[in-house]
Amino acid sequence: MSERLPSREQALQILHKSCAANVIRHSETVASIAIETAKACREKGLNDDLELVEVGALLHDIGRSKTHTVHHAVIGAEIAESLGLPGSIVSIIKRHVGGGITASEAKRLGWPKDIYVPKTIEEKIVAYADKLVEGARRVPIEVTIRKFSKELPPAAVNRVLRLHREITALVGDCECKK
Repeated sequence: MSERLPSREQALQILHKSCAANVIRHSETVASIAIETAKACREKGLNDDLELVEVGALLHDIGRSKTHTVHHAVIGAEIAESLGLPGSIVSIIKRHVGGGITASEAKRLGWPKDIYVPKTIEEKIVAYADKLVEGARRVPIEVTIRKFSKELPPAAVNRVLRLHREITALVGDCECKK
């Protein structure tokens, strides 16, 4: 695997070769919100990697080229590895689902033993931005929480809420929360 990040244009080329238009639009919206959030974090003194956030957000759903189930995270990570993408991108892809997938949940899903909970600020920013997008439309976090509350166990919903609180605590009262 290379540690050199693809450019925005290269990431978009990868998406256009493999994903449907709706996935590309979704990913572009997620990237826009993720960049806003990363810039807000920088204004608060955090040293995040804007390029990694943008490219990671663009490629976070590459696995949807093969499946639209929760497994798109693991499949996406495999695709990214096969393309020789950096480990930092692979980690964003496999850790963006919900507020993260615990080891016991991953085992139940039949996923390889690994870490599926966002750890770095870039992983958290992309995972959070993804929760603010439904289709290609920006939505308040409350919309996602209501939807997830109907579909997921309370522990999974609580991880999304924790991620929301963590990011909003970092960025304060800024445009990216709206």
